[in-house]
Amino acid sequence: MIQPQTYLNVTDNSGARKLMCIRIIGVSNRRYALIGDVIVAVIKEAIPNMPLKRSEVVRAVIVRTRKEIKRDTGMIIRYDDNAAVIIDQKGNPKGSRVFGTITWELRQLKFTKIVSLAPEVL
Repeated sequence: MIQPQTYLNVTDNSGARKLMCIRIIGVSNRRYALIGDVIVAVIKEAIPNMPLKRSEVVRAVIVRTRKEIKRDTGMIIRYDDNAAVIIDQKGNPKGSRVFGTITWELRQLKFTKIVSLAPEVL
């Protein structure tokens, strides 16, 4: 569960390394965001000489959370970290690569470009 002030790792090659969630896009009074939700975040740590700089406000989609998710089949999936992929206004990723595993629920939520860039989909 991701809420405002939560730090996330960036799992693409856009140039950012750490994000801090500042808002959850969607329902106005929603407290937590889960896998597949779009958030507004600020970049807290970035690689030098890259297009994205520190303290920029960006949109990101959550691809991994430490809070487990349960599928209809009874399978429970839990990750070691909270991670997100930076996207533009249309929902396309800003980076050209995605690192680590992601869940197939993102395909159902119309993030097919992120799913196609990922090396492993659970």
